[in-house]
Parts: sequence; structure tokens; C-alpha cells
Amino acid sequence: MIMKFLQQQVMLFITGVCLVSLLFACQVEPITELSTSITTPVQDVVATTQFVAVAYPDRELSASPAELPKLPYADNALERAIDAQTMKLHHDKHHSAYVNKLNEALQKHPELKSRSVEAILRDLNNVPEDIRQTVRNHGGGHLNHTIFWQIMSPNGGGEPTGKIAQEINQTFGSFDAFKKQFNEAGGNRFGSGWVWLVRNPQNQLQIVTTPNQDSPIMDGLYPIMGNDVWEHAYYLRYQNRRAEYLNNWWNVVNWTEINRRVQAVSSQ
Repeated sequence: MIMKFLQQQVMLFITGVCLVSLLFACQVEPITELSTSITTPVQDVVATTQFVAVAYPDRELSASPAELPKLPYADNALERAIDAQTMKLHHDKHHSAYVNKLNEALQKHPELKSRSVEAILRDLNNVPEDIRQTVRNHGGGHLNHTIFWQIMSPNGGGEPTGKIAQEINQTFGSFDAFKKQFNEAGGNRFGSGWVWLVRNPQNQLQIVTTPNQDSPIMDGLYPIMGNDVWEHAYYLRYQNRRAEYLNNWWNVVNWTEINRRVQAVSSQ
């Protein structure tokens, strides 16, 4: 009897240990919070940029209708970086196509024409779904290129001066360090897209890239300067040598216009 009682006690003990082990095994593992880069929602930062003209010094880009802007220089004026044939095709064909296709899309929802291109892109989630992607692509392409033509000049190049020079030195350490980071970001942008220097919601300079024709303003960022790294921007002269194009592009950067853009967003 005693042996039988002891055996029962041992079995009960073993059963208890097994049950406790099962309970611990079934507990949910705690989730480790990962450190990720979070894009600030547009609605949280609209106040930073909504009153700042993005396309031009004194106005936003009209959608009633969208119009192809004239180049502020001749097709061959930027030969130190971009050949005349590329400039002509880029402006007269590619940019023109973005304008035309944006206008075609807005014909389906004419109520949007009362808003600027910037306002539409900032509020893209409320653009009707049937034209949303078209507006994203071609409205973004129109805005990006309108900025692009202005931030280049036949008299450009050299090192920056004024406020942009001060901020670049404060943020990146030196102009050379900034150029290196900017070129690396542009070179590493997979496929088609843009590399930008922007003002972020924390009022800091930041280098970012965007895919396709996405505009930085869609993420609440103010574009101060940007370089087009689509192949149509450089392929006739440079073929697959994007890095060479990125290096040569600094010879035509319009620091006067870029300083204006820095001052415009800094005053808000």
C-alpha cells in the first residue's frame, strides 16, 4: 500500500511539472519594438509648407489648365553638363507629355482644376481613384520638372554661397561631403527617380530620393533642389554612366535660385 501511495504521489508531481511547463511554453513571446524610419504624415506638417510657393517664387502651379513652361535658357545653354538634344527631348517631349496627360486626367474630374498642382499632390488620397495614379505620375512629373529647369543655369556651378552654404556646412560638414552624399544617393536610386535636398518637418536639411515622378511634397517635405536620374535626363551623352552625369551636373547648378528657395521656406 505504501509503495502504491508513493507511486501515485510521484505521478502527480510529474504531471504537475508537465502542466507548468506547458503553460510557460504557450505564453506569447514579447514583441521587440524595431527602430524604423517613419514618414511624418502630411497632415501633421502641412502648416510648414502650405503657404510656401513650390513651383515658382510667387505662385503655385496652375491646373486650370496645366501648361508647359518655357525653358529659361536655350537648349544648348547647359552643355557643360547636358547636351542640347537631351534638353530639347527632355523638355519638349517628356515634360510636355506629363502636362498633356495630367490635363486629360483632370478633364474627368474638372472640380480639381480649381486647385494648384501642389495642393492636389499634397491631398492625393482624396483624388478620385480612377485618376489618382495618373495624377501622381504626371502631376508629379510636371511639378518636378518645373523646379528642375529653374535650379539650373548657364552661369551656375561652383560652390554655394549665402544661407544654403551655411546650412550645408552645418548639416553635412562641408560642401564636398554634401556633394558626395547627394551623388551617392542619386547613383543608388534603383531604376527611375529623383535625388533631392529637402527641408523636412523638423526644419532640417535632408537628402532623400523618390521613385518615378513622386514629389517630396507628398511626404510633407519642401524640395530645395533636385536632380533627375531618369535615363531620359542623361542617356544620349552618358549612356549608362549615371555617376558621370551626376558629377557634371554640379557645373550648372543655379545657387541663386536655390538660395531663394531656402529663404522662402526658412521664413515660414
